[in-house]
Amino acid sequence: MTKPIRIVCGSLALLLAFLSIVTLAPATRTAAQGDPIRVVTTVGMIGDAVRNIGGDRVEVINLMGPGVDPHLYKPTAGDVSDLESADIIFYGGLELEGRMVDTFEMIARSGKPTVAVTMEIPVEYLRQPPEFKGRYDPHIWFDVTLWMWAVNTISKNLQAYSPEDAAMFQANTDAYQAQLQQLDRYVREQIARIPEQNRILVTAHDAFGYFGQQYGIEVHGLQGTSTATEASASDVQTLTELIVSRQVPAIFVESSVPPATIEAVREACRAQGWEVVIGEPLFSDAMGEEGTPEGTYIGMVTHNVDAIVSALSGGSAATPAA
Repeated sequence: MTKPIRIVCGSLALLLAFLSIVTLAPATRTAAQGDPIRVVTTVGMIGDAVRNIGGDRVEVINLMGPGVDPHLYKPTAGDVSDLESADIIFYGGLELEGRMVDTFEMIARSGKPTVAVTMEIPVEYLRQPPEFKGRYDPHIWFDVTLWMWAVNTISKNLQAYSPEDAAMFQANTDAYQAQLQQLDRYVREQIARIPEQNRILVTAHDAFGYFGQQYGIEVHGLQGTSTATEASASDVQTLTELIVSRQVPAIFVESSVPPATIEAVREACRAQGWEVVIGEPLFSDAMGEEGTPEGTYIGMVTHNVDAIVSALSGGSAATPAA
């Protein structure tokens, strides 16, 4: 009986600490001339974009590291300190950071620059999955062209915060956007290599809707757009029937999602006489380890595309079960 009480009290204490930030957050720049701009970000993709734009002028603190699911993330006491000391905060928005959305909105109202990087993407470009009940899919980074909107939003807000660095930030942005254009071309070219009948991407949760929409691949997720919803036995059965009937060669699990449910799908397919393989883990809501190619946005997307193409075009071919 005492353990739940301690957990609740701890959560309340964190909430009160977050609320105190709202009253303390400065409305103007506090970084001394020449000191790095202290930027707090949520998911790694945002932190990587800030580093590419800000270069040596920014110090980036990323709250959610490799393997962390932002949908279920619970803020820690250390996060309170990081947010309090930040000069500017960038988060995903569109309810990606489900449990922290209200906190960011309150900090923004206090005057501290607190920016949802998706805020300038035209609504008509956003997905509204049926299970999301009128809300938008937050996984926009899997459409590289949409991520370019987010990069521009980050750049504009860094320039507004530190006008004396604006020319440098813009030059870095232009160089990074050129790399993203090249990445977009690469994704299109590689997906085109998959035989058309095999362009079916089955993943543990529905994070790849924008990817499928932009690059012409059919996407099915066992869980919904948020991992806060759990897959049912009916979900497993429905997905199994699709895989077996369409003879999908491979399915995937993401690095930030437990593999148990997608393994259950594989076993259900095997029971129906179809041997489907589980491809290389994909990165969805979190990037890879820092210092690896997958620890950057471009490296993460490249890894995912290469893994998908390999598994669905013959690199990891599946066969009917004996």
